[in-house]
Amino acid sequence: MNLEEMRALVRRDLHDEDASNYRWTDDEVDRHIAHAVKDFSEAIPCEQRTTKATTSGSREIDITTITDRVTVFAVEYPVGDFPARYQRFSLWGDTVTLLGDEIPDGSNAYIYYGRLHTLDISSSTIPVQHEDLIATGASGYAAVEWAIYAVNRVNVGGDVTAKDFLAWGKEKLDHFKQELKRRGRRNRVRVGSLYQPYRPVVSRTTDYGP
Repeated sequence: MNLEEMRALVRRDLHDEDASNYRWTDDEVDRHIAHAVKDFSEAIPCEQRTTKATTSGSREIDITTITDRVTVFAVEYPVGDFPARYQRFSLWGDTVTLLGDEIPDGSNAYIYYGRLHTLDISSSTIPVQHEDLIATGASGYAAVEWAIYAVNRVNVGGDVTAKDFLAWGKEKLDHFKQELKRRGRRNRVRVGSLYQPYRPVVSRTTDYGP
């Protein structure tokens, strides 16, 4: 699905398909789609792997060139072993620091990371099974935005129109965010089983004191 197809899907959800009298312009719909895609990316980022050269004797790996990065899932070093050797690491800004016993010798490392999804006029990285979820989020944002704009304005729908749009939009957004939370959590559990993440796990049963 490309951006034009997603826009049509969102308009269908909003019952805004009369091209001669659109309630939302294409730019407005696209902005709400982009908002939903960004939220989706934060919960379920596009999974990528890139090769980065290490520096001999240094534990630090510069990942400045990894653009639109949401998170770093894992670092494999050295590469090519079976099973793969995932290193403990920390992330500060654009620098990954390996924390294990392995000190790089200048050979390559694999960086597994999540980046923002893309949805443009020609392509999309949104999985097919999640396209309706993006439309739900975008239509929710559009409805809430219009309801806020319509407050204290005269409209042919009567006094309850803005209120109804606001309630409908909030319902859509609640569903959208609940699904992101549910599916995002499942994604983190699956990835977390491969390596020790750089974020420490907080115990829910142990009191470590002040």
